[in-house]
Amino acid sequence: MSRIGRMPIAVPAGVTVDIAENNHVTVKGPKGTLERTLPEEMSIQLEDSVITVTRPNDLKRMKSLHGLTRTLINNMVVGVTEGYTKVLEVNGVGYRAAKSGNKLTLNLGYSHPVEMVDPEGIESAVDGNKITVKGIDKEKVGQFAAEIRDKRRPEPYKGKGIKYADEVIRRKVGKTGKK
Repeated sequence: MSRIGRMPIAVPAGVTVDIAENNHVTVKGPKGTLERTLPEEMSIQLEDSVITVTRPNDLKRMKSLHGLTRTLINNMVVGVTEGYTKVLEVNGVGYRAAKSGNKLTLNLGYSHPVEMVDPEGIESAVDGNKITVKGIDKEKVGQFAAEIRDKRRPEPYKGKGIKYADEVIRRKVGKTGKK
């Protein structure tokens, strides 16, 4: 059996989980509400504030969906209680980030500033050379952080660009002069 899919999900106090037909799961919590339609083949039960996901048979597809379904529900529960954050760092001479309203302005060595608008349900903040992306939907937080990073990926020689705070850039040795 799927080791991840087998694990029960504990629903904390203050969180309500509603499972409608076609496995449409709605999770309400202190930080907001998340909805998602999960694969119909999986059976999702809520008993005594514990969610369990079971699969109908042991086909390869069902095994794959089992762990996925459980993880998606768990991410929704964690999102509405704690939320998700991604921290990015802007490194480089003259590279800077600024925030005004819901608009993030990045100066990344291009001839023009790059402007990005926060997507719905996502909040970004700038503190010096750090950009923090917050939200309740793990997928949207990760996607927006990846889009910001894509504007100027870190390069291996000087390490200039936008990188995740926990990312390690493999550095390369530059050219050496001929003697």
